[in-house]
Amino acid sequence: MTPRRVVVTGLGLVTPLAVGTEATWTGLLAGRVATGPVRSFDATRYRVDRGAEIDGFRPEEHLRRLDPASVGRASQLAAVAARLALADAGLEGDADPRATPERCGVAMGTTSGEPAEIERFDDAWVAGAAATSDPRFVSRYPCHVIAQNVAREVGWRGPVAMLPNACAAGNYAVAYASELLRSGRADRMLAGGADIFSRITYSGFARLGAVAPDRCRPFDRERKGMIPGEGAAVLVLETLERARARGASIYAEVAGYGLSCDAHHMTGAQPSGDGALRAMELALVGAGATAAEVSYVSAHGTGTPANDRVEALALQRLFGENAAATPVSSIKSMIGHTMGAASAIEAAVCALAVRHGWIPPTANFEAADDDCRLDFVPNTARRHPVGLAMNNAYAFGGSNASVLFRAVPA
Repeated sequence: MTPRRVVVTGLGLVTPLAVGTEATWTGLLAGRVATGPVRSFDATRYRVDRGAEIDGFRPEEHLRRLDPASVGRASQLAAVAARLALADAGLEGDADPRATPERCGVAMGTTSGEPAEIERFDDAWVAGAAATSDPRFVSRYPCHVIAQNVAREVGWRGPVAMLPNACAAGNYAVAYASELLRSGRADRMLAGGADIFSRITYSGFARLGAVAPDRCRPFDRERKGMIPGEGAAVLVLETLERARARGASIYAEVAGYGLSCDAHHMTGAQPSGDGALRAMELALVGAGATAAEVSYVSAHGTGTPANDRVEALALQRLFGENAAATPVSSIKSMIGHTMGAASAIEAAVCALAVRHGWIPPTANFEAADDDCRLDFVPNTARRHPVGLAMNNAYAFGGSNASVLFRAVPA
């Protein structure tokens, strides 16, 4: 049986730039930076005070089934992104006559799940009130509830999976969902990721010394770290045949993916870049493409000195003498590192780049680094035809995931 082709027909984005795909895309192309001082808690006791948080998020304006008060913030972000994606795909109703709910599923990624719920319980424990804390805690904090809450919101009863693969989780979700579709185990999937800005996450990165004191400057010679953020993205995936049968507007095809593990260090990338390179090569094999065909790379690009250097090395090894001619950019320079949502948001950006022929910039780029000799689309978006976009994600623990998005002729 010939594997079915999988395409993206809807996008839903909730980011520090905006609640909505079009507004987020417009902000990215404008190079608008959404990072700043931490607002949701007192960060003055840390050595750094920078974050990327979402303003104006009102889940009650979007959700139809879930009571926002009954679920955690990550579930709210994910469910709203799902609603936006379905509307964008022309599937605003809960059912589609061409696909039964039992054949439609959800695959979501995350890093931390619902950390705010753990923080609330911790506060109650410290205050001596744990015995009288909210009994719903046990059903609100596990990371798996995010995907299940998305399924509850949209009424889909097919396969549901939560992939907590840290910063690569969104790409893993897209890969898993596309495999279910290719193999005929599902007819339509929602794939994405969600994470929130929390004290737990911020404290961890701050203690590692990984948070930038001012701006996130991926691949810049003076880069000093990442900036934690929050967000969610959901992509509607379905087979090309089904999409065309219902007259859907297609963003791009999920052409291939590659997954690997460094098996090297919990927080540091393998210095040679072998694992990252292997993921990219596997994605190209899956797509039946060559490195020379890639017209845009959405980089992991966190802004940390060591990891950016390794990523640039892996890209230089992949593209060889064409490395300097391939546009590479990191939107984390604008929206921070949204953890488990990051590669899902960046997957959506790749699909948008394929459709519109625009590449978002790497903001805050001032000085080239001799160790990172690539075209990072500095500070200004670029008009550029994108026939094949590569989305790279490299997570703590060495989980690497690359996904390729290809233009589909009308």
